[in-house]
Order: sequence, then structure tokens, then C-alpha cells
Amino acid sequence: MPADVSLTAPSTHDAKLKSAISKAARHLMPMLVILYFVAFLDRTNVGFAQAALKADRGVGDAAFALGAGIFFIGYAIFEVPSNLLLKRFGARFWLARISITWGIVAACFAFTTNDVMFNVLRFLLGVTEAGLFPGVIMYLSEWFPNKVRVQMFAIFYLAQPFSQMIGAPLSGGLISFGDSLGFARGWQVMFLGEGLLAVVAGIAALFLLTNSPSKAKFLDDGEKLALSDAMALEDRARSQDGPKGIWAAMANWKVWYFTVIYFALQIAVYGTTFYLPQEVAGLLGKKVGWEVGLVSAIPWLVGLFACYYLGRAANTIARRRNWGTLLYIGTGLFIVASAWAGVSGQPLLGIVFITLAVASFLSVGPITWAYPTSFLTGAAAAAGIGLINSLGNLGGFVAPLMRTAINAAVPTASGEWGVVSLGVFAFVAAAMVFLTKFFRAPKSDELLEEPVMHH
Repeated sequence: MPADVSLTAPSTHDAKLKSAISKAARHLMPMLVILYFVAFLDRTNVGFAQAALKADRGVGDAAFALGAGIFFIGYAIFEVPSNLLLKRFGARFWLARISITWGIVAACFAFTTNDVMFNVLRFLLGVTEAGLFPGVIMYLSEWFPNKVRVQMFAIFYLAQPFSQMIGAPLSGGLISFGDSLGFARGWQVMFLGEGLLAVVAGIAALFLLTNSPSKAKFLDDGEKLALSDAMALEDRARSQDGPKGIWAAMANWKVWYFTVIYFALQIAVYGTTFYLPQEVAGLLGKKVGWEVGLVSAIPWLVGLFACYYLGRAANTIARRRNWGTLLYIGTGLFIVASAWAGVSGQPLLGIVFITLAVASFLSVGPITWAYPTSFLTGAAAAAGIGLINSLGNLGGFVAPLMRTAINAAVPTASGEWGVVSLGVFAFVAAAMVFLTKFFRAPKSDELLEEPVMHH
């Protein structure tokens, strides 16, 4: 990075910087979206195999809930070390390594024989995938200035709705296709095919990603300098009021504050996602297959547009806070409303409320990540972002177990109290995002208040 960092913020209307950002988005974002698309697919496709694993391999409801959640234990343990190794070896190599190894583990689910093997593989899937998401968040914070970063996070987040929108019918279709073969079970074909997709994506990442603007062959010298200068300025602003080093980041109160917010978000996300195919099947009165897959894709299709457009809109401090607060409130309200629709025997309303909940929690994710990336840089960013994501994602471990336990303690026909419990956490997150109004703004956020750049 250049040593002589200008004290004046470079405008995102600067021709060379604008061109560099546009080219970086075009060259890097498709590959990053594909990596997260396959990761999300491989982590949530167990919902489509739940009934078949129970019938064929004796994986009961309790074992499935444990397996769905134990992924996040392996994920949490290895998240920060993985992010630090990414910092050492470079994003191109490390993101490719993550994708290839988790793809191999994901394919091994095809050979599951019992509940123990299922849980061991779920744990190993978490270990091998650890570092992908926070690694990309850190990578984007080194490539894109604060002004356009939420927009890039939103594009990256599009992998979630894409993976469910395309992945739901793909998973259902692979199961139907596999069942028609005669020599294999449908769920085995699904796991094998979707696992090998990750291996192919990892190999492609080795050729398509670039570690830093200064090494990008797709930028000319002027663009490299403009983008490197802009990122160096932001780095200096972040390092002035952010924690220095790994341990300082892990002890920083703001890092822990945003960890709690992210934990609440993940409880809503995974508490809804893991059970979505089964809920839709119940509403339609059908087995999991093509039709359930197609209907399960509707919430993600709506969420895709909401995530992209709200990500573009949240480009000032006030908008980021206001949209964040409203979207967390919306997440909680729509999850609770979906429980009411289930109790009231309103399947159409149930799907509408689930759709609005998915659109809300998808859109608020990129906004949430704008906060820690505004004050974390260097090794502190690797540790802090890794910590927020690893402990926050334990919400994915807690959600299915909490939902199952509450439904067992207060049994009802539609299990509405387990669903309501997910919404409560979203309201806590809404209050915490609103309270950031009283925080001293990081210096890098001062660069946020210039005119917006569209490309």
C-alpha cells in the first residue's frame, strides 16, 4: 500500500476509481457468489433428505436436529484460525482450499450408514467450510471502499436466495431423478452431485480470484493506483480508532456487541431455513420433491430482489441504521405471523409471511456486516470478523435444538411456540442496531457521507 496516504477522501466519482470498482465487481463477485451458493446449498440440503435418512438409515428427529446444529460447532472452532491462515496464504488459494475440502466431505454424505456417521460428517463439514464467509467479508473490505461495500456484501448475499431458489428445485429434482435410477437412493445422488459442485467451484476459484488490487491483471496502472490509494486511506482511518492485533480485536467490546446481533440473526435464519421444505410439504400436504422444491423457492426469489435493492439503498450512516432496525423488526414480526398462520390453518398466508421473513433477514445481513468492517483492519479484521461469524453462527446450532425443545415442552399440532421463539431474538437485534445511534462513529464512516456512486 502507498506510504503517502492522502488526508482527503478520494471521491467515488473519480473516473479511475469508479472504473476500478466496476471492473473489480465484474471480475470478482460472480466467483464469490458461486462459492457461497454451493456452500449454502451443501449446508442446508439436509432438509430435503430428512425423511429419507430417517426411513433408510434410522436418523431420528433428535439425531437430525443435533446433526443440523453440530455443523456450527466445527465451524465455530476453526473459523478464526481459518481466517488468520487466509491472511497468511492469500484469499485466492485459501478460499479454493476451503471449497474443495468441504465438497469432498459433502459428497461423503451419500455413504451415510447411521446417525453417528451423519453427525460426524456434519461436524467435519463445519470444520472444512470454516472461514469461507468471514474470509470473503474480509476480502471484500480490502477491495471495496466503505461507500460501496454494503452493496458488494448484498451482491455476495444473493448467493443465499440463489442457492435456495435454484437449489431447492435442484435438490428435489436430484432426489426424484436418483429414485428413478433403481441402483441408488435419491438422497445419495443429491449429496454426491452437490458435493462435487463445490470441488469444481474451488478449482475455478484458483484461476479467477486475485489477492489484491495491486496484483489485478484486469486493472490498468491508473486504476490500480486509484483503488490502492482509496483502500490505504480507509485502512489508516480504521486503524486510528479500531483494535490493534488479534487479541485486542477479540477483547474489543464492539466486536462482542455485533457478535450478539449476528447470533440473533442466525437463529432466525437457520431456525427458518432448516425446516422450510418440511413446513411447505405440510402446508401443501405433499412429499418433499419437485413441487415442494418449487414452492420453497418463492421466499428466496422475493428475498433476492429485496436484498439487492436495500443493499444499494443503505449507503449512509442514518440509512444503514434505520433500514437495519426496521428489517430486524420485520424479521421478528413476520416469523411470529407465520406461526399464527400455521395455527389458524391459513397455508397461503403462512407462505406469504415466511416469504416476508426471508426477505427481511436476507436484506439485513449485508447491513449488519457494514458495522464491524468500518473499524476493523489487518490482523484485527481477520480475528474480529472470524469471531463475530463463528460465535454468531452458533445461532444455527441453537435454533433447531431450541425449536425442537420448546415444541416438546409445549406440544401443539403446528409447533407454533418453537417458531415464535425464533422471532424474539430478531427484536433484540433490532434494539441493538438502533442503539448504535449513540456510538461514536468510526473515522472511516466519515468517508461514507459523500455522494453515492452507481455503476
